[in-house]
Amino acid sequence: MNTEVSAATPQPNPGRLALDRWCVRWLPEPAGPVAVAYSAGADSTVLLLAAHERWPGRVMALHVHHGLQPAADGFESSGRAVCERLGIPFTSLRVQAAHEAGQSPEDAARIQRYAALARMAGSLGAACVLLGQHADDQAETLLLALSRGAGLPGLAAMAERFERHGLVFGRPLLELPSQWLRDWLVAQGHVFVDDPSNDDLRYTRNRIRAQLLPAWERCFPGFRPMLARSARHAAQAQALLDDLARIDLAQTGVPPAIKALQSLSRERQANALRHWLRSAAGVVASAGQLEELLDQVVDCTTRGHGIHIKVATGFVIRELAHLAYVGSDRTPPI
Repeated sequence: MNTEVSAATPQPNPGRLALDRWCVRWLPEPAGPVAVAYSAGADSTVLLLAAHERWPGRVMALHVHHGLQPAADGFESSGRAVCERLGIPFTSLRVQAAHEAGQSPEDAARIQRYAALARMAGSLGAACVLLGQHADDQAETLLLALSRGAGLPGLAAMAERFERHGLVFGRPLLELPSQWLRDWLVAQGHVFVDDPSNDDLRYTRNRIRAQLLPAWERCFPGFRPMLARSARHAAQAQALLDDLARIDLAQTGVPPAIKALQSLSRERQANALRHWLRSAAGVVASAGQLEELLDQVVDCTTRGHGIHIKVATGFVIRELAHLAYVGSDRTPPI
């Protein structure tokens, strides 16, 4: 659905203020053009307008067409029309976001989206890609992580800045509630689209948005900054654990030597193994998989003791004196 009303008295874009604060910390002066991930929804529209105001003539809009619903063509055409009116270059890329067995549709779409954004931004020479996630998205992410029993990486929720596929991504709007963004757009008469899939309660995140967040607001008015603060504390704690993991992996080697791992406490082994799997293979072991791996490391005291534990789409195995992560098509050594 397109939403547009007659423009009222111009008011400052709340996204511009948030973008300015974010830039002070993360991007004082970009070396090249700045890309905005533009879905044509409310949050990315606020961000696109803010970036266009801050860097006139240097902003480009990147649109990912997932092809998952009939309305997707309308999102693309609406976004293109807005950019033509503003004089902002618009680039769109269609992806196949079908999920694999054991993978959620949301995870599959997210992976494809980041890869597509990186591909477009890289080809256009963008200095960074800005994303429109806001305070409600951050709260949903943290509550979703809590519901899954996540560790510190999950509780840290979404970072203000991160790197993926060789590009810098930023989230300047994480402190702004969704309603503020929508209210400003409506008051100023700007066009945006509403994604009908956001009302589909089959998806966990949508149930959190529609049912849990309103209940939290009734019980704890203004809770979003508090959840965001908890996420920042978790991120700081995780950064310290990452530092400790790098120290320990410097001693064990990469991939880690089993005997060197055994000299660490079980907690430090777990921390080092999580970091190794995440940084070297881009995978995360479940709690059960990690516990099994730790048990096997403890028991691995003879030359003939083998290790072969499934993690994500591959396996952690023993190769002589070290651990290794291999794909699912790899036959374990005998």
